[in-house]
Amino acid sequence: MTSEPALRVIMRRLREIMSEPGDGQQRLDKIVKQIAGVMVAEVCSIYLKRQDGSLELFATEGLNRDAVHAVRMKRGEGLVGRCAELNITVNEPEASNHPAFSYRPETGEEIYHSLLAVPIQRSGQVLGVLVVQNRTQKEYSDEDVEVLQATAMVVAEHLVSGAVAGSGASIEIEKSLSAVIQGEKMADGIALGHVVLHEPRIVVTHLMAEDPAAELVRLEAAIVTLRASLDEMFEHEHLSGAGEHRDVLEAYRMFAHDKGWERRLREAVEGGLTAEAAVERVQNSTRARMLRQNDAYWRERQRDLDDLSDRLLRILAGRITSADAPSALPPDTILVARTMGPAELLDYDRRRLRGLIVEDGSGQSHVAVVAKALGIAAVGQARGVVERVTAGDAAIVDATTGEVHLRPSSDVIAAYSDKVRFLARRQRQYKALRDVPAVTADGVRVNLHINAGLLVDLPHLKESGADGVGLFRTELLFMLSNTLPKVERQADSYSAVLARADGKPVVFRTLDIGGDKVLHYLRQPKEENPAMGWRAVRMGLDRPALLRTQVRALLRAAGGQELRLMIPMISTAAEMDPVRELIEKEHQILLAKGREPPKTIRVGAMVEVPCLLFELDALMKKVDFISVGSNDLMQFMFAADRTNARVGSRYDPLSPAPLRALKSLVKASEKYKVPVTLCGEMAGRPIEALVLIALGFRSLSMAPASIGPVKTMILSLDANRASKLVEDLLKKGTTGMRERISAFASAEGIEI
Repeated sequence: MTSEPALRVIMRRLREIMSEPGDGQQRLDKIVKQIAGVMVAEVCSIYLKRQDGSLELFATEGLNRDAVHAVRMKRGEGLVGRCAELNITVNEPEASNHPAFSYRPETGEEIYHSLLAVPIQRSGQVLGVLVVQNRTQKEYSDEDVEVLQATAMVVAEHLVSGAVAGSGASIEIEKSLSAVIQGEKMADGIALGHVVLHEPRIVVTHLMAEDPAAELVRLEAAIVTLRASLDEMFEHEHLSGAGEHRDVLEAYRMFAHDKGWERRLREAVEGGLTAEAAVERVQNSTRARMLRQNDAYWRERQRDLDDLSDRLLRILAGRITSADAPSALPPDTILVARTMGPAELLDYDRRRLRGLIVEDGSGQSHVAVVAKALGIAAVGQARGVVERVTAGDAAIVDATTGEVHLRPSSDVIAAYSDKVRFLARRQRQYKALRDVPAVTADGVRVNLHINAGLLVDLPHLKESGADGVGLFRTELLFMLSNTLPKVERQADSYSAVLARADGKPVVFRTLDIGGDKVLHYLRQPKEENPAMGWRAVRMGLDRPALLRTQVRALLRAAGGQELRLMIPMISTAAEMDPVRELIEKEHQILLAKGREPPKTIRVGAMVEVPCLLFELDALMKKVDFISVGSNDLMQFMFAADRTNARVGSRYDPLSPAPLRALKSLVKASEKYKVPVTLCGEMAGRPIEALVLIALGFRSLSMAPASIGPVKTMILSLDANRASKLVEDLLKKGTTGMRERISAFASAEGIEI
């Protein structure tokens, strides 16, 4: 069968059912019977979500009728629960063979083999699951999937309207009570303000077209407007300059001109849907296909498609977005979004933006990087927040704990107001120290640098009073681009970074991709353990053209200046030889072409792989400096993935084994007079920074916001006394070192 005729039949019959007398349960019973008949399915069932997240069988055609309202499935249980929990389509030719299958004998479903389940959802909120089953083993076609998805949309609207059973309080979320959502910290800080919904989603209520030809005209006009609006964005005063945000916008524009997407929209309208319903249907079906791809690139493209579809829905509805009129934002905006890209955040007026809450964002996302750079308190993984807020609601973003307070009580507001005032006082204290050198009470100078990865990070160099950029992550330019950046574009970007640094040193880390950093335009093998796989310098040496192109751009950008290059993921000292040969070859090519070379070139290695600790003598002879990537080094030493909440916080870097390893690095550095810096998260936490200084580190690189707290600690620290304490604790192999260091700091009056 084709989707359009079947869809028209179902829609017509659903309209007839809704116009007939009867209660909600009777209508649900008729709906499942009609769907089963049109789709030639032996079973059609509707499961609805209860307040506790469980699913209840509300209606069925084909299963045991006594099971209705008797069968309940726990949250995430079985294939039906999987469909609801993950908001995905489940299409199984032999359902009973799937590891998630949950057998319920009371339903009598053991004789059925194939199963197709789609979420019943409204505005992204899953209300239940619509299921069809057959005795034959078969994988349902894409046309079957699209018909069932479109039908589920109609069922969802009737559920919410109260026209059928299962509506009311069990589906609509209460939006007037105080609530706390536990999320994940993306960018540190605390913000109080009022909710602005990022590009609020249009709820599609009118599904069937009265005049398909007129709907097609509306759709085509909206697509033209969409494309024109994206073109205009490139001319906006805040977006017209070169930068990473333009790469993201280019991806959106490319999607908007995709002929396949436009064709599917037209076909849906020609099948009898309104323009809005067609956009939502194509969005849902494409999302289902993309989510089957276990690839970071496709997850990013899904976000692009969602954003584009939502923009098109707003155009059809005649609404503008908050980002289109930033001056209309309240002065204490808390931005709430289902998902958000870095370029979208840059659209908003920073002066009015206090905080950001995102449903699916994480601390490693690009929008988190931008939020940190802009100094915006941000929380991600705030599940369900979009459905639980209304524009204008009071909200508090506590990005120190990852909590979001919705419609907080006056007591909670007062408590957080005190916290914000306290933090503001501390920030003023840190600002007053901006030009004060980081020198300990006993005269030890410590150089404090910032980590960066975007041009927008560079103003923090002056604002924080940092001594330079200890780590510039060049891979962000590549990750935000649709194609491999050419030499000229890379060189322009690196030149801009050096210009903004205003003479202070910048350490460029060469391309560190692989692991969780995927470039969709570079073919990479699927790996079981990508963090320990083909990444960083390993890829650069195997694909020398990639590394040579970047080195060539960096050499051009640093003409007449000092160039510091840091090579990531070095595993053996011998790997530095081909790297240096490649750099020297590009240097000679530069000279042969008559271009101005860098005044000096310093090449260093990142110490992230533990085996490198056992050939430091060989390494030190091949480098001009070393930098410790403590994040990877610690996770490899403890064999604990730092992104895995179950084990990431299980091991303490302030314990004897890793501190002895770091001490050996300092000793080798002193022996060979090779400068050493630590640029991982350890450096930005005052108590860990205290221990690092005690071990002998005199150069640390951290997030810009950490400079003030770490400098405050340094100014009151007696480095010699701290060194003796840590050395004594290491000799004794003391456990609970963090507590001992904290007690020392408290007794010495050191602020940590």
